[in-house]
Amino acid sequence: MAGAMTLDGGIVRIDRPMPWFGRLLSLPLLAASFYLLWNVALGLRQDFSGFGRLADDLVPVLVFSGLGLLVGIPGLILLTFRSFVVLNERLRQIVVTRQFGPLNFRKSRDLADYHFISITDDYDPELTTYDVNLCGNKGTEPITLQSFAKREDANKLASEIGRVLKLPARDYVGTEPDAD
Repeated sequence: MAGAMTLDGGIVRIDRPMPWFGRLLSLPLLAASFYLLWNVALGLRQDFSGFGRLADDLVPVLVFSGLGLLVGIPGLILLTFRSFVVLNERLRQIVVTRQFGPLNFRKSRDLADYHFISITDDYDPELTTYDVNLCGNKGTEPITLQSFAKREDANKLASEIGRVLKLPARDYVGTEPDAD
């Protein structure tokens, strides 16, 4: 739980880690992309050194380049994916960031729309996960801050965030969802 939340004054940053198997899946994609682009580079070197003609190799170079990029970009996205939530108590703002390498996709929300922190489970008796959510009124989309395998860790994070943001933490584990 120590790596899940960092606190700097009135700013809380909660990292949502990428599962290790997601990063592992990126390796075959990157290896295949490297192989295809390496063959393009070898073909271009041969053409420019005088042992071949670029006009004869143009279609394979374009196809291998396209396939290399088509396979390599998802691998790069899987390898560099990061997601985190920044709660700024002073500005009363929430920023949800998804980052893929140099690309950032941010959603900014108003902290005043959120009134409590909930702890819920997924009702799976074998692999129960406990989610810590920032919730508001009806119609406000909840923000999942972090998921834990242990209920104690979820309670600890919810109480820390509640203390910093002055919001109550409610434990809904084992209860049925409300109609509201």
